[in-house]
Amino acid sequence: MYGLSAGHGIKHFGQGALLVMIPSIRATLGLGDVAIGGMSSAQSISSGLANIPAGILTDMFRKKIAWILFASMLMVGTGYIIIGVSPVYWILLIGVTIVGFGTSLWHAPAFGTLAARYPERRGFAMAAHLTGAQIGNTTSPLIIGFLLAGSIGSWIVFSGLDWRWLAVIISIPMFLTGLTVIARFKTAGAESKGDVSLGEYFGSAKKMFTNTGVLGMALLGAMRGAVHNSFQVFLVIYMREELDYSDTFVGVHVALITMAGIVSTPIMGNLSDRIGRRPVISFAMTIMTVLVFLFLQFDSGLPMTILIAVLGLFFFSVMPIINAAAMDMIDKGSEGSGTALMFTGGSVVGSLTPIAAGFINQENGFHGVIIFAGIIAALGAALSLLLPMKPKA
Repeated sequence: MYGLSAGHGIKHFGQGALLVMIPSIRATLGLGDVAIGGMSSAQSISSGLANIPAGILTDMFRKKIAWILFASMLMVGTGYIIIGVSPVYWILLIGVTIVGFGTSLWHAPAFGTLAARYPERRGFAMAAHLTGAQIGNTTSPLIIGFLLAGSIGSWIVFSGLDWRWLAVIISIPMFLTGLTVIARFKTAGAESKGDVSLGEYFGSAKKMFTNTGVLGMALLGAMRGAVHNSFQVFLVIYMREELDYSDTFVGVHVALITMAGIVSTPIMGNLSDRIGRRPVISFAMTIMTVLVFLFLQFDSGLPMTILIAVLGLFFFSVMPIINAAAMDMIDKGSEGSGTALMFTGGSVVGSLTPIAAGFINQENGFHGVIIFAGIIAALGAALSLLLPMKPKA
């Protein structure tokens, strides 16, 4: 559990770095709002595509989990090298697409292994895994923001790194983590009795794809992801261009979105194991809705900073609970495909919403994006009250 969580944290360090680099990339390549949304969409589409082979390979070759995780980190590192050397937008998109594919390739083998190995503490195990991601998401913007700016407040340390060099540097820990996985994660998939045939796999998968509860959880997870993708990307642009925050200060605010979740995620996961998934999911989605709409009033200064930190208690923390609710309703042996389905749903919806948010930001500014994200969050909160979920035994 802790080894997979640590690897997840490093993966998300690389994944989160791109977000803080967006204003610098935008300035260098002269990109508009729709092009920025296109980057996020390309990443989401490739993530969705990656889930399909990841789920199949995870469930069919449970003893080879370490090699799938290795391939995930290898692709993230390779994608960042392409981003770093890209002379034009379309080559940049290729790098972003490879990063998206690589980051998503991690989820099915990791979450699937945890769901199978810890069936009685599934909520906590998945929350612990996401806590690793939140540590990566928290440290990444702080470090990347500082390296881009070369300063902390008025204290200038050095002239700052160009985003291209930084992208290449980020690839190094990705490659090293992949090698560590191969060397150390030899017990991953040990709970499995062995490989399954293609026929056995599709027999189990068919039941999952006709399960309305699982499909509903995939939709709910997608809506949560849509709020994230729509809101966070243009929050970064808003802080950098409208509020004139430095790269370092932008990085601090992005870190706040996940920092509080480091504490709240395992608590919420443990609570969902004890009292059931629905109360925790519905409460988190409802509070998220209220907090997003509050940005219409508190859109600068200390109040906005505090609001971002409070939103961080719920923004990512509800995701592993939604995943655990889906895992509760699928057959044993289909955990990898179940995880893949959850992340595919998020990627499909997430591939469309950033472009829509880009048009909205272009025409109506960041307040328009807030309303767009808030409406999606409200629909998700309502859906969480209606979806079938396995009751607490």
